[in-house]
Amino acid sequence: MKNVLSKEEILNLIQRDPPLVRDYVNLAEQLQPNGFDLTLRDVALFQSGGAIGVSNSQRVISLVASLAFDNHGWLELTPGSYLITFNEIVSIPKNIMALGAPRSSLLRCGATVHMAVWDAGYSGRSQSLMVVYNPENFRVQKNARIAQLVFFELGQETTGYNGAYQGENIA
Repeated sequence: MKNVLSKEEILNLIQRDPPLVRDYVNLAEQLQPNGFDLTLRDVALFQSGGAIGVSNSQRVISLVASLAFDNHGWLELTPGSYLITFNEIVSIPKNIMALGAPRSSLLRCGATVHMAVWDAGYSGRSQSLMVVYNPENFRVQKNARIAQLVFFELGQETTGYNGAYQGENIA
């Protein structure tokens, strides 16, 4: 990897076609010195087990049921695991990859977000795992900034992601 992209480099990529990030809630608030904040679109409860085998043909993705936000856009989450969907659609060029992390405010509330690697060439509205550890529950509002992507420039362009989640959750 060559370097971490700065705020200015991220903004430049957002202004290209396709944009690095689109469907954001508030560009000025989400664009950070070293990354881009992702916002909450949906929270779902797991309804079934899942399976990952040696082959992708053995993969069974857990069924989920979306939770309803209240009239003011809030959810109260009890301790446990939730599948979350972000508002933003990300289109990563083939010479960039990203890593995601929870915002520190989320951690200070006893909750976190776990993310996989965002591969070069991936495009979609991704999902991640939110875990609430706080025994006193955790409240979160729709469109809240909960995670940050940090983008890294690769030493050279790669073939790019071509997996099952390419183009996910794009209407």
